[in-house]
Amino acid sequence: MAVQATLHCLTGCAIGEVLGMVIGTALGWSSGPTVVLAVVLAFVFGYALTMRPLLSAGLGVRDALKVALAADTVSIAVMEVVDNAVVIAVPGAMAAGLDGPLFWLSLAGALAVAFALTVPVNRWLISRGRGHAVIHRHHH
Repeated sequence: MAVQATLHCLTGCAIGEVLGMVIGTALGWSSGPTVVLAVVLAFVFGYALTMRPLLSAGLGVRDALKVALAADTVSIAVMEVVDNAVVIAVPGAMAAGLDGPLFWLSLAGALAVAFALTVPVNRWLISRGRGHAVIHRHHH
């Protein structure tokens, strides 16, 4: 369940992270604003992906948002801290440009490292009835 929860989190984070990095890089922004945009979009897409099935199951928007916040905030936060720390640590990655392999390889590698380090966090949360365990209460 922890791997599945982390894959779910990775999907939303990757969509937001890649979109934010692409937008910031394409606009020639410095690392700070680019990372902020990527993190904001990762949370937006992460929460949206969690809310979609909850809304389909009949939860109202407010209740679905509460469940998404409870289920995903820690996971997304850990993933984003790790992911962005790795990208920033790779020399030249933030300035590599969208057509350079360094940009894409560092981003892909950062997401892989973030996934590996977030699985144990999700396992711990689920074992305590938190994280994605909160969502599974609403699936039946």
